[in-house]
Amino acid sequence: MAVLAATPVLSVQGLSKSYGPTVAVHDVSFDVRPGEIIGLVGPNGAGKTTIINMVLGVLEPSAGHIFIAELDLDARRSQALSHTNFAAVYAPLPGNLTVEQNLRVFGLIYGVKALGERVEALLDAYDLQRFRRIKCGVLSSGEQTRVTLAKAMLNRPRLLLLDEPTASIDPATAREVRGRIRDFAVAEQGAVLWTSHNMYEVSEACDRVLFLAGGRIVLQGEPDALMRAHGADTLEDLFVSIATQSIEGAAP
Repeated sequence: MAVLAATPVLSVQGLSKSYGPTVAVHDVSFDVRPGEIIGLVGPNGAGKTTIINMVLGVLEPSAGHIFIAELDLDARRSQALSHTNFAAVYAPLPGNLTVEQNLRVFGLIYGVKALGERVEALLDAYDLQRFRRIKCGVLSSGEQTRVTLAKAMLNRPRLLLLDEPTASIDPATAREVRGRIRDFAVAEQGAVLWTSHNMYEVSEACDRVLFLAGGRIVLQGEPDALMRAHGADTLEDLFVSIATQSIEGAAP
């Protein structure tokens, strides 16, 4: 569990993103602190991936500010992003490179010191030694997910951004991945921002949940507390209720 008095690793303040008349994200603010896993959930089109991409510097906000490790992303982009890493099911590693080659190439990109030792440590930690000389493109989806997570740990990030990382893997592998991410948050005091449609996963892994609808945060808090406060038996029931209300509210 995160220490809430600690200085946030990620601070998002008044963040908005518009595409012409279409508002994808509107005035969103939240913090993620060391050791804390935040679940960013909501129906398709709610703004989850847009927020992740703005934190990654891929998209420029229409308004608002993002601070990573107390560094203004707009003013000190390179330094701020050096504290981050990212994993998503839709962003696989180059399939024509082996597992070891991928880790070495990305380690060079991130400027990882003692790279050989770091690669060996990650191959051991993520049970990838037997795949080290196998091309990533022929691995199973679960194996590729483990490689992607190992890549995301190369630079020992202070902020880990995850966009549906377990979307296409089996339940046993997904459980293993959740455990590894929780271990990272606890042992390294890393901050994690995690989007998911799997409400069981969110309730199991996340310290707090931010519910998005129409580009706004409509509800936030600890999973169990939110369920009790809204009389929901499961986080999925609460998610469906919020999603339904947002769709009805948007209807003409």
